[in-house]
Amino acid sequence: MDPAAGEVAHEFPPFFRVYKDGRVERLQFLEEDAPPLTNDPNAGFEFKDVLISPETAVKARIFKPRTSDPSEKLPLVVHYHGGGFCLGSALGPLGSRFLATLTREARVVAVSVEYRLAPEHPLPAAFDDSYAALQWIATHSNGQGPDPWINHYADFNRVFVIGESAGATIAHVVAVRAGAAGPTGLTLRGAIIVHPYFAGSEPDKMIQYLYPGSSATDEDPTLSPKSDPNLAKMGCSKVLVFVAENDWLRSRGLAYYETLKKSSWGGSVELVENEGEGHCFHVFNPSSEKFGPLMQKWLVLSIKIDG
Repeated sequence: MDPAAGEVAHEFPPFFRVYKDGRVERLQFLEEDAPPLTNDPNAGFEFKDVLISPETAVKARIFKPRTSDPSEKLPLVVHYHGGGFCLGSALGPLGSRFLATLTREARVVAVSVEYRLAPEHPLPAAFDDSYAALQWIATHSNGQGPDPWINHYADFNRVFVIGESAGATIAHVVAVRAGAAGPTGLTLRGAIIVHPYFAGSEPDKMIQYLYPGSSATDEDPTLSPKSDPNLAKMGCSKVLVFVAENDWLRSRGLAYYETLKKSSWGGSVELVENEGEGHCFHVFNPSSEKFGPLMQKWLVLSIKIDG
């Protein structure tokens, strides 16, 4: 064995390091301390995992409330998890706890997309996978799609995208792509952008590594809405932006809110700030006293919007 193979070629703490032989070692595992989610018949929700694309192996976890009315149509939430484009999983217990609560309390069908992670699958793979997942969901709009839960329970006139951190970036990009592409068989009513990552004026070295060819600055239209010529085509009528007082990305979320307000996009945008909380607290600490009375209230209101 080449002794140099074990040497570190690239390191981006606290996310991952890459060795000279190409191995990727993740330095944190977001799911390791979270208990596994189970299909408890008394929990008020149920879930299953499905394969979206055999070509890319992209999967999704689908949640729905337990209901006795098979004719009931429910809002559809498409979720993209965070993790810096290189960590996390839609199939793990951490994000699933949040979506299980959302499914039960807001009575929605939720589809959480297991997009491919960088650096093994460099960006824009995560963006492409995530938009392809929305297109896959749209194939169910005639009631003849591959998944019976989506066929029977999803209301395709009430579709929302939601994401936190890097997942919020993805949710925004998907909403813009959907608007630029035109009708897809579903109506995207809103985007819920939670503690988003968007590029700043200085290059982000990790993003440069994960996204070859990108400047990793606010000049990249995928990573910076203010530089996106398609921003005005964003395919939803409402955006709800969450920021947290103690989040290092707070200023990026505020700037995103201001960019949407000043843009020629014709929708409405609202801002909610959680005082005393940090990045993605709703995922890491769903028992926080701030989660119930504030964030959950706004999530439920925004998902049940009918205008």
